[in-house]
This record gives sequence, structure tokens and C-alpha cells, in this order.
Amino acid sequence: MSEFNLSFHGSFALKKEDILRMIKVAEEEKGADDTKQNLMSRTGLGNEKVLRIKAWSIRSGLVERETGKLTPQGAIARKHDPYLQSPITDWLMHFYLSFSDKGLATPPPDPADWGGWTWFVYSFLPNHLNFSRSTLDNAANQIYETDKKKAKSISDDLLKVLKAYTDKKDALAQINFLKSPAKDQYIAGQANLPPDELIAYFLAKICERDFQGLSQINCDRLLNHPYGLAPILGISPDQVQDLLDRLSGKGIIEQYKTVPPFQVIPRWHDPLDLLEKAYVNN
Repeated sequence: MSEFNLSFHGSFALKKEDILRMIKVAEEEKGADDTKQNLMSRTGLGNEKVLRIKAWSIRSGLVERETGKLTPQGAIARKHDPYLQSPITDWLMHFYLSFSDKGLATPPPDPADWGGWTWFVYSFLPNHLNFSRSTLDNAANQIYETDKKKAKSISDDLLKVLKAYTDKKDALAQINFLKSPAKDQYIAGQANLPPDELIAYFLAKICERDFQGLSQINCDRLLNHPYGLAPILGISPDQVQDLLDRLSGKGIIEQYKTVPPFQVIPRWHDPLDLLEKAYVNN
């Protein structure tokens, strides 16, 4: 049976103010690969909190798990958005959080196998643009087949995911990936989409992971990719095609639409260049 894989937070919600403390440590020569006691001293975070925030920082794609240093994308975010206030950074964090703790490894056929966050983004939301918290809890309990005690834990863990997208104080709410118009009621599919260059970065990382070595990619496979742009951005395949048309107009990709099957030809060199441009141009 799949593991829910969401207890890493230890009851501490996603707060960019706390993640920023860990990022500052990751910038230093020693990095965040340090003892718990030393990290407490260096970050000012408490005994119960410090390793939980480190886990948030790693899952958000900003800090390397192995070295404790900033990831390449984390370094770019820190350079252009030193206080983590840009919606570009929020989207970047969402992208990596959606893969649970697996990063850009090859994803499984069933998103539930990677845990609750991946299941939520890639399985649940595409089929539930309007939902209640109880609907979400019930769906998760059916997938992960839990007893009453574990069901309470899953509900608490899912609330951390929901708050990560809806807490307006210090989380990812400004991208509107998820809205909460009333208590325990949620709406998806109305996000403030990121700039084209960041969408291109996401596309480049997806192609790097799932279409490695291909000089051209079947367009339908991109449009309907279960781990592709549609679920990541909370949009439909038709809307993804509109985005591909825009990227084609900017020379980031080419599209061959003369004879089916239509193809997409990547024209970028380094995905990190696209991420850098997303910050510089917006």
C-alpha cells in the first residue's frame, strides 16, 4: 500500500519567513548539512521546528538534500528574490512540492505512490475543481485505506497542503493555485499563471525527466501528460496548447503542425536560463 508521505512537517506549516532562515544558512560555507543543535543556533529556529523547516526547504526545491547547499534553482531564486516575495518563487516552490520528496525522479504510473501532495496535484485536483475538505479527506481515505486514527492524521496533513496554497500571511496564496471562498470550501483551476519563461522552465524540466534524448516530442503526449503542464498549472490541455503557441512565438520551442502527429521541438539550451529570464523579465 502507498505511503501518505506528508508527516514531514511535524505540524509546522509552510512559512516562507522560516524557509528564508534555512536558505541563508544554506548559502554559508557549511550549508544546512549540519547537526540539529548547530542548525538551531544558526537559524534561530526551535528544537522541534528546525528540521521540519529544513524538510520544507528541501521539498520546495530550494535546498539540496545531500549537501545542504542551495540548489541551482534555489540560488537563482535567492539572487533575484532575496525575501521570497515573488509569485515566480511561489510557483517554483509549488512545482517541486508537487513531487513530494522525490524531486525530478521518474514518476510512478499512479501519483498516489509518491504520497499525498503528488496525489493531490496530479490525481485529485484535475477531477475536483470545486470541493470541500470532507470530500478531499474521504477521497484520500479511500486511496490510502486508513483506520480512524490514521484518517485523522491524513486530514491534518492535508490541511497543511491546503493552507500552503491559501494562507495569505506567508505561504503560496498569491498564485491562486487554490482558493478558499468559504470555510472548508475550495476552488481550483483559476490560478494566476506564471510568466511564459517559467512555464518554459517547467516544460524543460519535464522534457528532461520524461523525454530525455528526444529531439522532438509528440504534441499530444505533452498536452495530456499526467505529470505535465496541465495539472501543474491547474489548466486544461486546450489551455496548454495556447501556452505552447506563445512559447513558439518567442522561439523557445518550434511546433510542426503540417501533418499529424504534430511535434514540439525544444529550442532552449539550459532550463536554468529560462528560470533566470523569468525573474529578469518580469
